[in-house]
Amino acid sequence: MEIKIVKNIQISDTPHGVDVRKLYSFEHATIVHIELKPGESLKRHITPVDVIFYILEGNGLVEIDNETQRVSKDYLIFSPARKIHRLINDTNEIFRFLVIKTPTPIEETKIL
Repeated sequence: MEIKIVKNIQISDTPHGVDVRKLYSFEHATIVHIELKPGESLKRHITPVDVIFYILEGNGLVEIDNETQRVSKDYLIFSPARKIHRLINDTNEIFRFLVIKTPTPIEETKIL
């Protein structure tokens, strides 16, 4: 058994400039924890694999291609591979979510 405490995992250096912590990465999936402070957002980007977002806390906006939807705790969102997407915290509260990429990408994510 392996147990990790999210707050003890080092913040990754990413082009998004927000709190991104890689929890697990193996051949079939990568799991990442992201926390957006009020006013923060991910940059619009394209991921070469399917992505699932699971909202842990707060609420915000998810954009996938030309569609925008408000999401909140316990929402599960699917973004197919190679679709432009981002999440935005347009509130005054913390917005936390898990990102599950499947399979683990072998190509780089393209920031737009």
